[in-house]
Amino acid sequence: MRIGLLTEGGYPYVGGEGGVWCDRLVRGLDRHEFDVYAFSTGQAQEDAGWLPLPPQVTRVRTAPLWAAEEDGVVHGRRARRRFTEHYGELAAALCHAAEPGTAEKPGTAEADRFTNALHGLAELARDEGGLVAALRSEQAVRALERACRAPGARRTAREARVPDLLTVADHLERALRPLSLDWYEEDGLGAVDLCHAASGGIAVLPGLLARHFFGVPLLVTEYGVRLRTHYLTRPDASPAVRSLLAAFHGLLTAETYRAASYLVPGNAHARRWQERCGADRAKLRTIHPGLDATPFTRVGEDRPEGREKGAEREHAGPHTLVWIGRVEPAKDLVSLLHAFAEVRAAEPGTRLRIVGRPSGPEGEAYLGHCRALAAQLFPDEADGPHAVGRNPVTFEELGGPGAETTADVHAGGTVTVLSSVVEGFPVGLIEAMFCGRATVSTDVGAVVEVIGGTGLVVPPRNPRALAEACVSLLRDPERRARLGAAARARALELFSVEQNVAAFHALYLETVARTPVRRPVLDGAGDPQPFAAPAEAHVPGHWTGPTPRAVPTWAVETPEPVTETVR
Repeated sequence: MRIGLLTEGGYPYVGGEGGVWCDRLVRGLDRHEFDVYAFSTGQAQEDAGWLPLPPQVTRVRTAPLWAAEEDGVVHGRRARRRFTEHYGELAAALCHAAEPGTAEKPGTAEADRFTNALHGLAELARDEGGLVAALRSEQAVRALERACRAPGARRTAREARVPDLLTVADHLERALRPLSLDWYEEDGLGAVDLCHAASGGIAVLPGLLARHFFGVPLLVTEYGVRLRTHYLTRPDASPAVRSLLAAFHGLLTAETYRAASYLVPGNAHARRWQERCGADRAKLRTIHPGLDATPFTRVGEDRPEGREKGAEREHAGPHTLVWIGRVEPAKDLVSLLHAFAEVRAAEPGTRLRIVGRPSGPEGEAYLGHCRALAAQLFPDEADGPHAVGRNPVTFEELGGPGAETTADVHAGGTVTVLSSVVEGFPVGLIEAMFCGRATVSTDVGAVVEVIGGTGLVVPPRNPRALAEACVSLLRDPERRARLGAAARARALELFSVEQNVAAFHALYLETVARTPVRRPVLDGAGDPQPFAAPAEAHVPGHWTGPTPRAVPTWAVETPEPVTETVR
């Protein structure tokens, strides 16, 4: 099978979002061929280069979303008229779509208008060579302004001013850059058996066009729902800008959910968001992300009594709470510190290790605040007047002394804690489960789905409940061992790379099996030949085609000569 993998800011770039799971998927499905069509998000990402690619990646085509060079295409009068018509229809669909945040779903008329306009612009770009100059032109801004001033447009759209129109037009130009690419040819996306978009949003556009031009089935994976992200961005923009951009991404998502053969959320939390955004339940197939359990095998298979006799005990002590992640306000380390104050009062020997790096300038400021709070809550304790005290809370980074790897940190801990108020798919929690650790987590995002019955879950922003759960596990080593063993078994069953690869392999086959033949093989009379393409044709390699079978002589019809009687 030949798969077109569509990514935005991810695979095959080093450090790209979602690049790790895409790389594991491609390497796990080594019996298929992959053509990668990737959008880069910045010069730094392109300078960092690609991940090492396996041999089953037969082609990589990239395009920047952060810059678009002039293509030199100058439209004639007829092409300009076509552009104004299609772009005006797309703008009208944005101005008449339902307000974001309301219970009203996009109407059929607006959805059809948006889809037809999108296909019309793509066909124009294919015929004329590109839309870069047209999307940046005054013609596009005027078409957007006419749509906003037209009767029936929403109030927020009618209130758009010239700076708002320029901002929206600039965003649309960036979002519609994939329409001008030369990927939509018979030897490009037209040659793949299946398009797999690794995320929603702009990365899906090539898959939508491959489906429109060639009937290629589309599969969309969303580990984080892009539409939800767009609703939460641009808080400082004007109401008109927020409304029009939310309408664009809402209509694009609606078309994606309609056209896709299957939608693959990574967890029940994302699945609920997809359903709320209009996804058909019959198309949803939940596939959890696959993590490599190998780095955690040594810690996970080590027996508790062996750990307590190991070198880690000298560093961490018998009672150590471990927190690992990015330091930012959403992780709510303030509540964790207040909860640890109560844990410390109940179990004086307990220590807390906070391991992670700050996320941006906001994370740096938050880390400084947490350090100050820890110094205030836990003043240094000393055994005597001439001894130096030691704070029971330590702030560390991976790679430092005692925190070389995530597995090393978990090996020295007794209980792993997650205190977030906002969380998507908690990868750090799964790593703790691979290590066989009992966990205490807040009930946010997909935490309950991941934990199941193998850990304790408490309400977010509730330090007392968090402290009570930690103390109950610290005082019950047998329960910790039972929960840790159950957590490791659950993680290996549901969140391993093997389950992820097997699930996608089965979904690929199901998608192609349910897709009508796009290029039937015809015989001499013009009738389609069933089974004309053998199964071996989809195996990587060069094949000469089906070997003709020998036909016995008795099965050959020999025409009888016709004699004419001459009178």
